[in-house]
Amino acid sequence: MKEIKIFARAGQGAITTAAILGEAFFHQEIYAYAFPSFGAARMGAPMNAFLRFDTKPVRLRSQIYNPDFVLVIDPTLIKTEKCFHGIKKGGIAIVAIRDEADLTEKPKGFKVAKIFAEKIALETIGKPFSNTVLLGAFAKLSGDVKLESINEAVKKRFSSKPEILERNLAAIKRGYDAV
Repeated sequence: MKEIKIFARAGQGAITTAAILGEAFFHQEIYAYAFPSFGAARMGAPMNAFLRFDTKPVRLRSQIYNPDFVLVIDPTLIKTEKCFHGIKKGGIAIVAIRDEADLTEKPKGFKVAKIFAEKIALETIGKPFSNTVLLGAFAKLSGDVKLESINEAVKKRFSSKPEILERNLAAIKRGYDAV
């Protein structure tokens, strides 16, 4: 079983990210379980979303403390939320940065991929929602989910909104190509 922990602020799409990834794994006949965790339910509050996936049914329902992967949608959370704490040796952190100063520390024992996801999102979607950009980067870096599977999940999610769908598919592709 592999585990993903997503760091964001409420309203930035962390739950949507986990749900889309779960659906993408489903398209590959891989079991997935996605769930959120947040304190005060208010826009902008720090929160997490989690995802477990495996070739066998996922029965574990606790929070994830030692993820294989970390996705950081909001770089302002890196220090305050200790985003890199507990990442498994050989794991991967994918961090949306706004400038190089967002990530100055050099974590050891795992890979860190920095991506200007918000900039890409503004250029493709027209809004600063970088979560779908990170989905593309995750597909390329993890090797666990196919880009086509993520695209299928996004098509299902935004099927009633063709313009939003096309923009998000473009953002995913740009995220994939950016790493």
